[in-house]
Amino acid sequence: MSTQAFNPYLPGHEYIPDGEPHVFDGRVYVYGSHDRFAAPMFCMNDYVCWSAPVDDLGNWKYEGVIYRKNQDPKNRLGLRLLFAPDVARGMDGRFYLYYAFDFMGIMGVAVSDYPAGPYTFYGHVHYKDETLWGRKKGDSFPFDPGVLVDDDGKVYLYSGFYTPVPAIVTGGKRLKFDGGYVLELEQDMVTIKTPEKLLFPKQGPGSFENHEFFEASSIRKYGGKYYFVYSSRHNHELCYAVSDYPNKAFSFGGTLVSNGDVFLDGIADEQHARNFTGNNHGGMLELDGNYYIFYHRHTFRNSYARQACAEKLVRNPDGSFAQAEMTSCGLNDGPLSSIGRYEARIACNLWGKDGTGRYDVKHADRKYEAYPYFTQDKKDGDETAVQYIANMRDGATAGFKYFRLDAPRHVVVDVRGTASGHMKVSADETGGKILARIPLRLDGKKREDCMADMNFISGDAPLYFTYEGEGAVDFFAFELRK
Repeated sequence: MSTQAFNPYLPGHEYIPDGEPHVFDGRVYVYGSHDRFAAPMFCMNDYVCWSAPVDDLGNWKYEGVIYRKNQDPKNRLGLRLLFAPDVARGMDGRFYLYYAFDFMGIMGVAVSDYPAGPYTFYGHVHYKDETLWGRKKGDSFPFDPGVLVDDDGKVYLYSGFYTPVPAIVTGGKRLKFDGGYVLELEQDMVTIKTPEKLLFPKQGPGSFENHEFFEASSIRKYGGKYYFVYSSRHNHELCYAVSDYPNKAFSFGGTLVSNGDVFLDGIADEQHARNFTGNNHGGMLELDGNYYIFYHRHTFRNSYARQACAEKLVRNPDGSFAQAEMTSCGLNDGPLSSIGRYEARIACNLWGKDGTGRYDVKHADRKYEAYPYFTQDKKDGDETAVQYIANMRDGATAGFKYFRLDAPRHVVVDVRGTASGHMKVSADETGGKILARIPLRLDGKKREDCMADMNFISGDAPLYFTYEGEGAVDFFAFELRK
């Protein structure tokens, strides 16, 4: 790794949720939805792509816009929204992009000669009689595609959604919302070959108790086994199931990641999570025997400005995966350097004095108006936008994991606000292992660097910054110095 990698792993101005990572020709390509900062809804921007060398996951390249929502003939006005996509390489060597327009209830396909596009409209998934999938009575609801071209050339398409959508939205058709489905496509990548099959029921026999299927189908094949990643009814977690077959006999594996660390270390609910939670979607990646889970976090006190994160997975001796902890150094293959300047936006933990909660509740911005949150200082798409943590009031904590703390002697915080108090820096989330107290006397909109000596600590450790005092602080960055 020649460049340090952080979470979120893309620039602060970029909002890419639902990330599906794939390796093509020595590079990792991430395909996802595209949120718009400060927007009133999910996925309002066109699809873009980012890529990185397989051996340098801190060095991401913007590949540009790969598909525009008005390229689909059923969306010439661009009013429908491009929800979570997936990409697969067909047997013809071309790349096929699968997508669903919000809750329209059909599945689109675009094609390109290159993994980073540009993609052109190819067709809609349909039956042999040309009827679109999702337009026959009794069809399941086409949503959140996951695509696999198996070693034998067979093409499998996975889909499903938990919550029924009114027929008036889906073209007047009464569709099924029973869980996660699979069907086989012809070699043309768009024509249905075999009828859809309910693979992951959302309730009843065969469902995964307490982790039932909700959405976010994602499929991989590693070492001859099929790994199905999905979002459970808890919504904040990504779980997985494993099978020796692509279309049957999946058994529940466990939770891979939660965007609030719920179910990890005794965390039982969203109010006591390590970050504000909401929906989740992502995919698994294997590189040289190492496994990663890609997911997203929530910002701006809503569900509509989500950012791409990833964590390395620990594989147990029996082949199962342990739940990954949210970190600031997910793709870095180890802790961050003990010396350097770090943006506050890479905080993996964020809570207020009274904990956290879900952002997908009504009027979340008002409910959590006294809590800290991630935001930025300019409009969506501005590459000069600075992302930071706003509104840290008494008891608010931002946590960063992990650092190789063998050298720093001073710590500096880049802050702004109207506040009188101090920033406590500690090496444990309870705030007991205090490394520094940085006095803060802030009286306006001007950013200030405030410094304190740092108690020596050796080894790998987290850093927690807790504001204690009056007023509110905007936290932009911190620096560890010798």
